[in-house]
Amino acid sequence: MRYDPFQQEAIDYINQGLSVIVSAPTGAGKTAIAEHVISNSLKSGERVIYTAPIKALSNQKFRDFQKEYTDAIGILTGDVSLNPDAPVLIMTTEIFRNKILDEPGSLEQYSWVIFDEVHYIDNPERGTVWEESLIFLPRHMNILCLSATIPNIKQLAEWVSKIHEKPVKTVIEEKRPVPLHFLFQYQNEVLDNINKLKRMGLGRANRISGLINYIRQNEGLPCIYFVFGRRRAEDLAQELYGYNFLTNKEKAQITSLYDDLCLRFDLKEDRTAQEMYALIQRGIAYHHAGMLPTLKEVIERLFTSKLLKVIFTTETFALGINMPSRSVIFDDLRKFYGRYMRNLKTRDFYQMAGRAGRRGMDKEGFVYCRINPRRISYEEINRTIYGQPEEVRSQFNTSYATILSLYQKYKDELYDIYPLSLHYFQSRKNEQRDALRLIEAKLQLLKDSGYIEEGDLTPKGEFARAAYSYELILAELYDAKILEQLDEFGLGIIAAAIVFEPRKNQHILTQSKSSRKIRRLSEVIYARIKQNETNHRVYSFSKPPYFHLSSCMEAWLRGTSFDKILKYTDTDEGEIVRYFRMSVQILREISKSPAASYIIKERTREAIRVINRDIVDAEKQLREG
Repeated sequence: MRYDPFQQEAIDYINQGLSVIVSAPTGAGKTAIAEHVISNSLKSGERVIYTAPIKALSNQKFRDFQKEYTDAIGILTGDVSLNPDAPVLIMTTEIFRNKILDEPGSLEQYSWVIFDEVHYIDNPERGTVWEESLIFLPRHMNILCLSATIPNIKQLAEWVSKIHEKPVKTVIEEKRPVPLHFLFQYQNEVLDNINKLKRMGLGRANRISGLINYIRQNEGLPCIYFVFGRRRAEDLAQELYGYNFLTNKEKAQITSLYDDLCLRFDLKEDRTAQEMYALIQRGIAYHHAGMLPTLKEVIERLFTSKLLKVIFTTETFALGINMPSRSVIFDDLRKFYGRYMRNLKTRDFYQMAGRAGRRGMDKEGFVYCRINPRRISYEEINRTIYGQPEEVRSQFNTSYATILSLYQKYKDELYDIYPLSLHYFQSRKNEQRDALRLIEAKLQLLKDSGYIEEGDLTPKGEFARAAYSYELILAELYDAKILEQLDEFGLGIIAAAIVFEPRKNQHILTQSKSSRKIRRLSEVIYARIKQNETNHRVYSFSKPPYFHLSSCMEAWLRGTSFDKILKYTDTDEGEIVRYFRMSVQILREISKSPAASYIIKERTREAIRVINRDIVDAEKQLREG
């Protein structure tokens, strides 16, 4: 295989046994470097771990690598465990971090770990997982980090090199193999130069038909249309109902393929799959997190078949999943970050824009931005598209479970860990003091609350250590003997409540008497936790339980079909599946805890068995796929 210069540079370092961090645009070909590590390791009898930020990307990599390496590939994501002793093991970064802290011996045979999308280290919710994985990385393992374009990649390498006392090379590629050409829909005209925006006043509204006609006439299909709302994706797809992008032959092909895939994934009766049927026959579809995972997979397969011509999708479609197109459209250049609407980060813009331009097929990719001057100014557009990508900044915030694991190993010397963090490496003195104070406050809370006594973890502390992200609520329920009293229905209800995050204006539609009782007990315990965190000045607070899916979960545990449980909630069906899968993961962690009683373990396993069926069974989807 002939490599691009940046790929060859990285491979030369790898062949010398050196760790490497690669920064390159989306679509530049970073995966080829990872494949070299895997192939070389298999030839020499070494083992490799490949980590990805989201389960969907882990699943896709499993499928892709399986085609090439067959039985040498395994996967562990919390939802799925297939071929877990394979020499190449794909996992989410959370699973890797947990293995480092809880089962370091299981990593002794692995020589390399590949961190895909390592710029996720500055994700506010989950960035700490990447940071902890790099801090506690076993000394015998080399790393290959793959990143989108970030300006402080050398700082990241310096940090890793310093804490592990070994060289880490950087490889930086700024050019894409397929260059991008930017166009703008403004007042229903398509402009090919951003400076033309300054010379035009307010006037006609942008129409999607005007833009799609332009793209079609200029041979810009297939295209990915990025939107920042699920309903918006569906509505825009329906607006194109009057279009037909397929020849009669293509229509017959896509109809046959869609029918076959819906049959294989048991989607023949699914309402959304049926609603999309007429759109599919015209070469149109939508894709978002509210859809069933199996239906999303069907749409992805239609897109890779090149028969889908226009897909309306949310931004997760851009994250690592190999779905290039000729054109990309941005519905808007503003989105919600947390609780606030703001302009797109340059790095996020290029993560999505990078899907335009198919390597080996297109001379250039086309990126269309729909501009509403009432929402964003010329200067802001210019900064988003042509500005410097944002630096990666640490979001370090060590969990209670990590502190308990470190205390078990290092006792009060765990404070020596913080100076190894990227946060310490990047921060000013006052920020360092604040971060250290937070760790001290969390440790003191754990000591004051009976998780640690006389220098050792108590059974409650052991239980909390196994429950990453939901430590305090689960451990307090365990300590109060509430978990012990719950049957599989109660355990399913509490697991779903602990993982669930309501969307804006969501309500609990119905709740049974037993569910209301569990809710009251949980809310009393959570109020105590929140007060305890307030007293110790621990911020942000632990997540409260939300019981919006209680009736859904009870019905599912009774064996009710998936389409029938939807009436008990206003949550999208894809979200229900995701939260049920997360519930299974939480219950698995409880069942594995050495502090859990025989009764808890038995009932938890029974709850897992009943919940993890049909559409919820992620492993089944991956096997059948």
